[in-house]
Amino acid sequence: MAKQHEMDTKQLNEDADKVSAPNKASLNHLRLILPLVTPYKKHILLALLLLFLGAAANLAIPVAFKQMIDLGFAAENQDKLSYYFILVFVVSSLMILFTSLRYFWVSWIGQKVVTDLRKKVYGKVMGQSQEFFEKTKTGEILSRINTDTTLVETVVGSTFSIALRSAVTFFGAAFMMIFTAPKLAMYIAFIIPLVVLPIVITGRKIQKLSKAEQDRIADSSALATETINAMHTVQAYAQEQAENNKFIHAINNAFKAAVASIRMTTIMSMLVGFVIFGGIVFVLWLGAKDVITGDMTAGTLSQFVMYAIMAATSVGALSTVWSELKKAAGALERIIELMNTESTIKDPAKPKIMHHTVLGNISIKDLSFAYPSRHDLNVLNNISIEVVPGQTVALVGPSGSGKSTLFQLLMRFYEAQTGSIKLDGTAIEDFRLNDLRSQFSLVAQDVTIFSTTARENIAYGRPDATDEEVRTAAQLAHADEFIENLENGYDTYLGERGVRLSGGQAQRLSIARAVITNPPVLLLDEATSALDANSEKLVQEALNTIMKGRTTLVIAHRLATIRKADQIIVMDQGKVVAIGKHEQLITSNALYAELAKLQFTDESH
Repeated sequence: MAKQHEMDTKQLNEDADKVSAPNKASLNHLRLILPLVTPYKKHILLALLLLFLGAAANLAIPVAFKQMIDLGFAAENQDKLSYYFILVFVVSSLMILFTSLRYFWVSWIGQKVVTDLRKKVYGKVMGQSQEFFEKTKTGEILSRINTDTTLVETVVGSTFSIALRSAVTFFGAAFMMIFTAPKLAMYIAFIIPLVVLPIVITGRKIQKLSKAEQDRIADSSALATETINAMHTVQAYAQEQAENNKFIHAINNAFKAAVASIRMTTIMSMLVGFVIFGGIVFVLWLGAKDVITGDMTAGTLSQFVMYAIMAATSVGALSTVWSELKKAAGALERIIELMNTESTIKDPAKPKIMHHTVLGNISIKDLSFAYPSRHDLNVLNNISIEVVPGQTVALVGPSGSGKSTLFQLLMRFYEAQTGSIKLDGTAIEDFRLNDLRSQFSLVAQDVTIFSTTARENIAYGRPDATDEEVRTAAQLAHADEFIENLENGYDTYLGERGVRLSGGQAQRLSIARAVITNPPVLLLDEATSALDANSEKLVQEALNTIMKGRTTLVIAHRLATIRKADQIIVMDQGKVVAIGKHEQLITSNALYAELAKLQFTDESH
């Protein structure tokens, strides 16, 4: 066990060195916080004022104690004893008041800053291309949005305040120690370098270990997200225990990373504590000798010791602050990595404006494409397709022939390596992304239902749609009847991923979502194989309704759809191998004839 632990620790240290190699123990990442706190200058100034007032009251407490000991306890001042106790109470109360108010405003600033930061990070994520999501785990993204930003909130809402308060208290206490007992203050000065040394040495390692810890937490979060999203499959294959074991392993790795960071922080705190309080005891011993010889009053020694403890506590707090700053720097490094990730799909510098209603003419010429994760494998190979406005085009072919990929390129989720796609004669990359994508509606096989109401799901592409428009869209999609039968009608919460709906109901809701945007071009991936006969009939009727009068590209599985198509495009291994009508292709193309025989669904089934 000990050997295994040693190996785990060694591996963790190696990982920490790797992740921190580009930015060795640098706190420069904390500069990202400055633009976030700038809008709250007034609140920061108020917090600073309260901090200095609190520090001043804190530094006045030892003076009040000295007066109480040297004067209040004297026999000739018995009648003034209550006055000195009241003085100590008043000064202490002021310190507590100012400190509490400072805590409130600093915490408020911290919450505002982390809220703004999360908005920026989430906005950055929303602007990424599909390539980013293809390469980055969902759990890792969530970890940066939540866990890493929480560390930043701790720094802004607590650590910076503690650092400034401790610095002010330290220098104030140091000045008062010199003023109170210069000889004893000189001994304290010799101890300070011994305190700073372990802070600097261990601080670098803490930042490395902290970033390694955050990476391990992100790994476990990614694993949990993936498993929960696939829970039906996990349970269907009885893999609950296996997935649980994977998560246990991942969370244990995160625990080991956290322990390594805690261990280093503990070592630093222990070394600093020994040096600080060892020095105080030594100075107290020297001061006690001066009190005995009459060179110093007991009140003066008490005052000096209180300032020494204040200074020591401040240095101890600064060592903890240093550790927290290093952790936050590691978290910010991860956030900066995300913020510096530029989307591969961007709006053009000078976008073409869609002044006219899009007709739906699509021209694809010599198009080739490979997914970013598989640059060496072309999914589409030099394909050319012409679609005239209002035409219905059926795409057929074996699985993996590139049909769904073509849909993604039309909506510019990815950039093709070669070739061009034009909409009404204009290259799609010349349009703003929002303008381009608003011309399409995609009805996919894998329906996405959001964790909100039926109304908001239908109006997702048009949040400003009226209730009447939502209802009309639902009626066209044959979804109105089942929605009305839900407990709260259109205001019924549908559950996460639409768990309260059947497959057919989810499909019809998705069709209603496409209808309400009234797009010139419809991209349809038929999904009827998983539906019962009645649901299939209703879905098909809904699709037939919305296909009328608009350009439609459909990945077809039903013979009825294929027969009605104005043209059929047969694809195989990323190439267009035949174009024509059903009657023509059934005799002229062997692949199409085989697909028609084995894959296409007839109405009689």
